[in-house]
Amino acid sequence: MIAAAPDQTAPPLCVLGIETSCDETGVALYDTRRGLLAHALHSQVELHAGYGGVVPELASRDHVRRVLPLVRRVLEEAGETGDTLDGVAYTAGPGLLGALLVGASVARSLAWGWGLPAVAVHHMEGHLLAPLLEDPAPEFPFVALLVSGGHTLLVDVQGVGRYRILGESLDDAAGEAFDKTAKLLGLGYPGGPALARLAAEGDPGRFRFPRPMTDRPGLDFSFSGLKTRALTAFRDTPPDATLAADVARAFEDAVVDTLAIKCRRALEQTGHGRLVVAGGVGANRRLRAALQVMAADRGGAVFFPRAEFCTDNGAMIALAGALRLQAGERAGLEIQARARWSLEGV
Repeated sequence: MIAAAPDQTAPPLCVLGIETSCDETGVALYDTRRGLLAHALHSQVELHAGYGGVVPELASRDHVRRVLPLVRRVLEEAGETGDTLDGVAYTAGPGLLGALLVGASVARSLAWGWGLPAVAVHHMEGHLLAPLLEDPAPEFPFVALLVSGGHTLLVDVQGVGRYRILGESLDDAAGEAFDKTAKLLGLGYPGGPALARLAAEGDPGRFRFPRPMTDRPGLDFSFSGLKTRALTAFRDTPPDATLAADVARAFEDAVVDTLAIKCRRALEQTGHGRLVVAGGVGANRRLRAALQVMAADRGGAVFFPRAEFCTDNGAMIALAGALRLQAGERAGLEIQARARWSLEGV
């Protein structure tokens, strides 16, 4: 059995991680012996709220303003300096190219100035490994459900860098479908958490939406039809005081059931007993409860990062970077950023 944790027999590494792939600026320090030393996050929710979604140019400009002050804050909190670090990790993709370039440029420049190695990290690998920040941490191998605003993936994880995609969304990611459905219901931005709060007030028996692609073999997902089904129910039903909440509940139940069914299939297909769940939608309470019941029924276990590490953050990048630096990986002097980047190509 391979432990999904830093190699404690190797020399300890203290790594600075920088995350700027979308609308959060995250910075953290992770030590392979001492664990997470410090982390800081700035969210751009208020900046983009008036537009109903992320504006890439505004996101990039805000990262420019925030990243270095957050680096200073994290170093001061941990009592570290560039002279005491062993490496710098940064999110190189996938994500908004302009936003990625901010973090990549700053990280690569700091590494060069401090005379340290740098390592480029895949954003989804960071999410996938985020549960390793918790105690107990999962062991390899496991199935990972990566579920966020931009991605919905099921991955067979054999070790760091050894990933095989089992299934993915063919249209909207689950988080994207949450946000779009929330907008249809007149909820604010970000829509996913708002829809989940409203769904808690809904009647689970009033509407029942389909569980897409569960009536056929396979592990791919499709959530765009659920968004349309929610719109139809909301538009064609005579309005009353609970209509929006009832539609939200039916939508959330359908997404949660679909994800749980596909996760069970993935565990059965791979023979693994451990499931790791990460990404922003992984903070959804109903999803967590459903997956815990499913895993327990199979005699397995499910692992989640704490809620603050479900969304984008620097801690997961620092951790993933430390593991890759321990394995001998180093980035060249060029600044790497990729808007698209397959996890299997890491």
